[in-house]
Amino acid sequence: MSVLIYPTEDSLAVAAADHIATYMNDAGRAVTLGLAGGSTPAATYVELASCAIDWRNVTMWLGDERWVPHDHADSNTRMAHEVLVDRVVGRLVAPDTAFGDPAVAATAYSHTLHEIFHEERPDLVLLGIGDDGHTASLFPDTEALEADESSYLANWVDDKEVWRLTASMPLLWSAREIVFLVKGESKADILARIIDDGYPYPAQRVAAGATNVSWMLDEPAASQLRSIPR
Repeated sequence: MSVLIYPTEDSLAVAAADHIATYMNDAGRAVTLGLAGGSTPAATYVELASCAIDWRNVTMWLGDERWVPHDHADSNTRMAHEVLVDRVVGRLVAPDTAFGDPAVAATAYSHTLHEIFHEERPDLVLLGIGDDGHTASLFPDTEALEADESSYLANWVDDKEVWRLTASMPLLWSAREIVFLVKGESKADILARIIDDGYPYPAQRVAAGATNVSWMLDEPAASQLRSIPR
């Protein structure tokens, strides 16, 4: 595990975009890029759109999606298109939320993903964390946390009374590299609990089970870390 800290959220976005671009350009083959939702990765995607990348070799997919139409304000698919996908020549494969059943949509998307992954493993996957320690749509006390297969799942989030579609923990563990992007003082406490204390929030469990994990943080997010030299 590596922890990289940047002075501002803007410098975090630039560094993250450079890291992603380097990974894709050094791969020497077609690669997949797992996209996260939220404002932190969105800033990175804006920077990434102007990087020198052969996007024809890149297929993007979503680590999670809300159960809403793709044109809905809360849709990760919509956000990804607006800030990145429509600005480059790479393609995004997204779950079809027009299905009437979230479980059917998740199963169909799981099959799609295993067709695009190199040797059935994701390459680089971007993730964030929520104030409750969730990542992707793996929320505390939800059934998806108990999945033991590398797949995409429909996950009912009781606290929010919504369905979410999400990569399972084993699917994220199988990634060649995971990068957590975290910014802002509001994430400082939960981040310290995850990194310093190893509290088993979903984000901590994903990081603990993966083979190659980087945390890319801005200074406010990292402000409560005790174990990282400053």
